[in-house]
Amino acid sequence: MNSLDDWRESPSPLLIDGELVRADRSFATIDPATEETIGAASDATLAELDQAIAAARRAFDESGWAADLPLRVRCLRQLHDALVRHGDELRDLTVREVGAPRFLTYGAQFDAPVADLLWFARRAEEYEWTRDLGRAAPMGMVSDRQVVREPAGVVGAVTPGNFPHQINLAKLGPALAAGNTVVLKPSPETPWCAAALGRLIAEETDLPPGVVNVVTGTDHALGARLAADPRVDLVSFTGSAATGRAVMRSAAESLKKVLLELGGKSAFIVLDDADLGSACSYAAFSGITHAGQGCAITTRLLVPRARHDEAVDITARTLAKIGVGDPGDDGTVCGPLISARQRDRVEEYLALAVEEGGAFATGGRRADREKGFWIEPTLVTGLTNASRTAREEIFGPVLVILPHDGDDDAVRIANDSPYGLSGAVHGGDLERARAVARRLRTGTVGVNGGVWYSADVPFGGYKQSGVGREMGLAGFEEYLQVKSIAEGAG
Repeated sequence: MNSLDDWRESPSPLLIDGELVRADRSFATIDPATEETIGAASDATLAELDQAIAAARRAFDESGWAADLPLRVRCLRQLHDALVRHGDELRDLTVREVGAPRFLTYGAQFDAPVADLLWFARRAEEYEWTRDLGRAAPMGMVSDRQVVREPAGVVGAVTPGNFPHQINLAKLGPALAAGNTVVLKPSPETPWCAAALGRLIAEETDLPPGVVNVVTGTDHALGARLAADPRVDLVSFTGSAATGRAVMRSAAESLKKVLLELGGKSAFIVLDDADLGSACSYAAFSGITHAGQGCAITTRLLVPRARHDEAVDITARTLAKIGVGDPGDDGTVCGPLISARQRDRVEEYLALAVEEGGAFATGGRRADREKGFWIEPTLVTGLTNASRTAREEIFGPVLVILPHDGDDDAVRIANDSPYGLSGAVHGGDLERARAVARRLRTGTVGVNGGVWYSADVPFGGYKQSGVGREMGLAGFEEYLQVKSIAEGAG
């Protein structure tokens, strides 16, 4: 792969039908820490998206990709190896384009999702694609029955900019392992991460033309068209609940399968037998990592009422100590927000928190930086769970602390949410903490610092946090169809 520096002079390309092509128009790529324009990306039109969908359809129907398991496994391993070879360059790109703290690129921002590709390759090799149900005589007709798993077809993948490598690869990995073809439409906030993936696919793998297409662009109609197009068999979307509903409506016209990984307002429950200092410090660290730009981040901190003031003091001091920092520095936890629009949105919620009767134990304003999209790590006190600030996803470094009156009350508050994506429970008695975790209406829960993120662990939510699962066997099977075959046995 040529140096990404050349994208400063000419826009990053699209990948359509195996070819790297530049659109007639482009848009700027911005460093959120400095507001500097670092380059440009191709700004695709609906016509170019149409070409990409046609290529994916043709590749699925005609190339033999869907039936060639050894080729699929080889290509996934080639892509993994290419990403590893260019890891240093892509790590730097992620810090610049995403504003991601560098330490995260050694985990969920790069290394972890790259490694996950090998898990999906192994899963495809080991999977029971055909299962024999044996002989039976339904309605008196002796038949030999089997269940066959087949790829869904053409997948439209629409992804956000907060963890672009993780989310792009969490869709590409299982989709390709299962035998599908893909049109990837990434966020216009992080086009280079996806464009780099497209370039590696074109230049350093044996993926047949059209199997993966990468279409960057600013037109919101691109995602809507991808969801609505009848040539697309499945649409996988990660983003806000509001946009997820729009995707579902668009997909309904052709009754295609929809996978939605949406928002969250997850609760971090501190039980009365927990080590308050370590629990609140952990909640502060996890709540404002990557400036709180994660759908599964726990942004409601529920603490025992009798120790509320002490918890506020511990959490506020921890947040103030963490502060904000240059995402390129190894010690930075909280970097910038992804865009001016997102920074302004967070500021609107900070103003709303005051209107609703809240106060700031720390933070509550822009960080003192000359350039960039910065908000100080913030702790909001004095609100109830009925407030909008406590119920709506802010997607910024903002924690709301709420008192609870015991386990039952904590569970009630945690479940009193339109979302159900994640959660955390900290307690001294492990069995008690486990019991509370099991009562939460969420797709994932961490107990006493447990980390559920892994290629083999299903990820997804209840309620308005989504439909379906990513990762794990459950996520792999989302990209498959089920066919039942019965043969007359005489």
